[in-house]
Amino acid sequence: MSASSKDGRLLVMHVVFSFAVGGLENGVVNLINRLDVRRFRHVVVALTKCDPVFCARVSRPDVEFVALHKPPGHSIRLFPALFRLFRKYRPDVVHTRNLAALETTLPAWLAGVPVRIHGEHGWDVTDPDGTNPTYRLIRRLHRPFVTHYIALSGHLESYLRDAIGVPGGRVTRICNGVDLTRFVPRGLQRAAIAGSPFNDPKFYVFGTVGRLQEVKDQMNLLRAFVLLIRRQPELAALARLILVGEGPLRKVLEAEISRECVDGHVWLSGERGDVPNVMSGFDCFVLPSKAEGISNTILEAMAAGLPVVATAVGGSGELVEDGVTGVLVPPQDADSLAGALEPYLIRRELAAEQGRAGRKRVETFFSIDGMVGQYAGLYQSLSGLSN
Repeated sequence: MSASSKDGRLLVMHVVFSFAVGGLENGVVNLINRLDVRRFRHVVVALTKCDPVFCARVSRPDVEFVALHKPPGHSIRLFPALFRLFRKYRPDVVHTRNLAALETTLPAWLAGVPVRIHGEHGWDVTDPDGTNPTYRLIRRLHRPFVTHYIALSGHLESYLRDAIGVPGGRVTRICNGVDLTRFVPRGLQRAAIAGSPFNDPKFYVFGTVGRLQEVKDQMNLLRAFVLLIRRQPELAALARLILVGEGPLRKVLEAEISRECVDGHVWLSGERGDVPNVMSGFDCFVLPSKAEGISNTILEAMAAGLPVVATAVGGSGELVEDGVTGVLVPPQDADSLAGALEPYLIRRELAAEQGRAGRKRVETFFSIDGMVGQYAGLYQSLSGLSN
């Protein structure tokens, strides 16, 4: 008996590597909070941990969270526990996300889960362009156990078809959506960020939001910012950089800030729970990643009316219109990134112009309601239920 037959609602089990702060995980939260409670129930399964503070972002009281505390190594060790979990809950849909959770489609298939959806959100720094032969082999071997794929970008959709051999009819592209009521364009002046040393309106604030880890490459942004203020000493008194997030690169970044003697120009804010307000405290958003799928933070920055300078990786080029809503630069190239930041210091009106264009773009193509509607329709159609 499927779970939906018990109370008329379709049970979706979301499987992720961990359920803690991250763009992928924020997307799961947004989806769960907005899917119709009369039609959908949810269980979140984390192969490693569920952060209680992050879980609290899920506003629905009927959502269960399961942490399996996977040790380092292959996920096959968890297969018996996963099989029992799937048999216990009997979900209508198991929705895995990214390579770390893909292997769980096998025990889901063995347990008789009728619909097994796998989402590709982007690649990690260990495989920034998706060419790792081992990872490709894993994806191909698990292809028979996946009912349907979701690609978050056209780039990933092409990859699944051409590199993994997934038939086009088994892939649906659903881009991330942004909450246009939470992220809104600021007024004429930047908002004050609590605790920031750079709230004085005379400053021009570049900012980024993301976990401090190698794939996000905040070090490249820091080096580009140092180049910028060295090249433009007359503007150095006004330029500031805020790095929002926490992670393993913090000490390395702190050491670089000290070595370059830019302590008064750069602030490491740590993890923040007020990202909409933080975005309103920036003049320009920067995403220096080595690899990305469809970045939630880019969409949030555009919704907040900010110009976006981003590396041309993954799906970022599908979000940022180069020269219209921001600028795209090569990854791991501090010199190019510094050159892209410089015009915003010199031409303040450029940010406002590109910010307006970015807001219009997300309103047209990347609303969260549109995204949720696509997921709801796919879940129901694959499960044989009417809308």
